Amino acid sequence: MSVINEANMIARDPLINGYTFDEMAIGNTAFFTKTLTEADVAMFAGVTGDFNPAHVNQTGAENMNLPGRICHGALTAGLVSTALGTKMPGQGCLYLSQNSKFIRMVRFGDTLTVRLEVIDKDAVKNRVIIKTEVFNQRDELVLTGQATMVPKK
Repeated sequence: MSVINEANMIARDPLINGYTFDEMAIGNTAFFTKTLTEADVAMFAGVTGDFNPAHVNQTGAENMNLPGRICHGALTAGLVSTALGTKMPGQGCLYLSQNSKFIRMVRFGDTLTVRLEVIDKDAVKNRVIIKTEVFNQRDELVLTGQATMVPKK
């Protein structure tokens, strides 16, 4: 499966003006890409207090039978939040819920692409359900889930 499928992408920039419920259709997609660095992991550990050796200590990670330090799963999930808040639905939305399943480890230097796809709409509650997937630079799925959002009015 290709990470990028521009056929159903929404064209305008939600950083300026997020999408309304009526502007979003089932099948719309949006993307966000970022390379995670050692500095990103260190800052995330500092902000959250999560200094698990898997993330901040090479020897500790190896003692846990890991191939080396790995990025926090919550940091990867945080990229989903970024994509939802800046790409689709974008500015003015409310993030109601998210579920995530972590599929594979993310290493320092991995370039991750978040793919969002509108999969359901509830007109009564003004909510959209968005499939959330994160792929690494090898097009391998590292996280999958769903988010429930209230787009701007």
